[in-house]
Amino acid sequence: MSADVKTGAGAEAVGSAPPGGGFGPWFGRAVLKNGPLGGLAALVVVMAILSGDFLNGQNLLNVGIQASVTAILAFGVTFVIVSAGIDLSVGSVAALGSTVVAWAATDAGLPVWAAVLLGLATGAAAGLVSGALVAYGKLPAFIATLAMLSVGRGLALVITGGTPIPFPASVSRLGDTLGGWLPVPVLVMVATGLVAALVLNRTYAGRAMFAIGGNEEAARLSGIDVKRRKLVVYALSGVFAAVAGIVLAARLTSAQPQAAVGYELDAIAAVVIGGASLSGGSGKASGTLIGALILAVLRNGLNLLSVSAFWQQVATGLVIALAVLLDTLRRRSAR
Repeated sequence: MSADVKTGAGAEAVGSAPPGGGFGPWFGRAVLKNGPLGGLAALVVVMAILSGDFLNGQNLLNVGIQASVTAILAFGVTFVIVSAGIDLSVGSVAALGSTVVAWAATDAGLPVWAAVLLGLATGAAAGLVSGALVAYGKLPAFIATLAMLSVGRGLALVITGGTPIPFPASVSRLGDTLGGWLPVPVLVMVATGLVAALVLNRTYAGRAMFAIGGNEEAARLSGIDVKRRKLVVYALSGVFAAVAGIVLAARLTSAQPQAAVGYELDAIAAVVIGGASLSGGSGKASGTLIGALILAVLRNGLNLLSVSAFWQQVATGLVIALAVLLDTLRRRSAR
């Protein structure tokens, strides 16, 4: 009995303090476990120290606006990465979805609500094509979505003739503010984040994503229809990309075929910085949001400090490399 009591006490001691009283190992584990959130907090502190304008209320709202489109894209990419896939097409699908909305509401004369639904359906269709190529065509996800990147951008150029199309005024309100201070893109970002968290944590589809990402063969043997679930994963990514494209076009007040170029890399970076593993089986919506905010804070702060855009690219790359390194260390620690 006394041995059991001592063991329990020892366990409590280990949970509250590091073995041997050393602070270093405990701090290292804490950093690995809470790396994204700690990194965001540290980055905010550093930027606040370096620039007196950073903590200005309007600037913080600007950070939220800058993070919104990337975060919405990244929420969709989170589904794909959790299931051990990759989606390079989300930037092009975002542009395609927004151009379809603008074309349908202007040239085709559809009601705005029907145009928006058509844009979302276009994003889902693009995702379904990518998912079918991966699940049934057995193409590597990298190749399938790289092809869709080109197809989506090409279709956006075809629809617009290479020139921007004015966006419907009613939908452009998504780029406005409520009460003169609260940006609507931030509200859309929060709403899509909640939807992503709900899908990942509270639905069978979300559990299937984690199962497929953890071990696809084991998921298949456990009764999961892996091919169908991959279709769902890529379709969801396409829908989220279309939403991001609509929000971006609303901010620009026009649908531009060259919009969101390179955003797919930012989306993937946000997911990885947020703690998801590119090998699949792990990831969460809150981490993705933190990853998008880290990118936005970094770029906003460097802009305030008048750092060259070229050096900003270098800094972003270093942050991504550090995030992947932390993920590797976290996995080694778990093993």
